[in-house]
Amino acid sequence: MSWLPIIALGVAAFILAAFVFRLPKGGWTLFGAALLFGLAGYALQGFPGYAGAPKSAQPDASEGNEILIEARREFYGPQSTPSRFVTVADAFARKGQYEDAANMLGNAVTENPVDAEAWTAMGNALVEHAEGSLTPAALYAYSRAERADPGNPAPTYFLGIGFLRAGQPGRTRDLWLNLLENSPEDAPWHADLELRLERLEALMTQMGQ
Repeated sequence: MSWLPIIALGVAAFILAAFVFRLPKGGWTLFGAALLFGLAGYALQGFPGYAGAPKSAQPDASEGNEILIEARREFYGPQSTPSRFVTVADAFARKGQYEDAANMLGNAVTENPVDAEAWTAMGNALVEHAEGSLTPAALYAYSRAERADPGNPAPTYFLGIGFLRAGQPGRTRDLWLNLLENSPEDAPWHADLELRLERLEALMTQMGQ
């Protein structure tokens, strides 16, 4: 039973690399092989059944934090300047301090309840703070973002990423497919999302889903 989190982590890493970090499809095999090699090495040298030593929590200031912020910004564009609260929250998120980011975004939506980008950023921060779990608070934030700016695909897109990380690619596919079917083909994000949907369907086919 103790191997399940390790396997789940490997699957999550592959999903993030393929769909969030835009790993080229040609590199899937190599990346998957690297993950399997790492798991094989851990199987030989690791001890997943042993309890870990206590360790103080350290914020994760990885490049992925910056990529997540940039991905959100692409949906709102340069013509939409984020509020000062969102800017400060992004600084916290870059350092992996998602709880502080979410608290700062709470100030943003209190000041402006229809700040769609702040609601989307809050959903992302809450998901990251919960280590990839779509909590009720995150779902609420995404729903408020959609209500504040119905024509913007950001909350639906990131909700789909959340379902992917939760191991529910079917729900992601349905969300993204519906988004594409109800959006203009000349939307700046349409082609990119269409490509990601194709990759998702290819991955689901390989997984036998």
